[in-house]
Amino acid sequence: MNETVRTTARLEDHKINIKLKLAALCARVMFCSIYADYFALYEPGKLQAMLNGQFFGAGPTTQGILLAASIMLSIPGLMIFLSVALPPVFNRWLNIVAGAAYTAIILTTMWGWAFYIFYGVIEISLTSLVVWYSWRWPKAPAST
Repeated sequence: MNETVRTTARLEDHKINIKLKLAALCARVMFCSIYADYFALYEPGKLQAMLNGQFFGAGPTTQGILLAASIMLSIPGLMIFLSVALPPVFNRWLNIVAGAAYTAIILTTMWGWAFYIFYGVIEISLTSLVVWYSWRWPKAPAST
């Protein structure tokens, strides 16, 4: 009679640097924003409103509105790089501020269609994790 011996294999796990975690979270926030904005184009009347010069319910499309939207949408992409490149103290506070600001922005813009709420919940979870990881940034070991 063959008896099967069960062993629990330990899976290897590496500690991931906080900077890489933050960069990954910022990348995911950026992609969720892109997907939500893309799906918004399928809302009835949305493309016609754009062709008529209206900007997503914000009124007429102007250079100022497009510049403001461009700045807001470029920050998560910049944070991917900045989260890896900046020194820890500045990096930590920048991620706390950006994460909190984006959480507030998402809370004000996510309402409406179900897909906006879906992506909003994901984005709020991700930006909250940015703040949480940044707040709990590991301390360097004391030098001896």
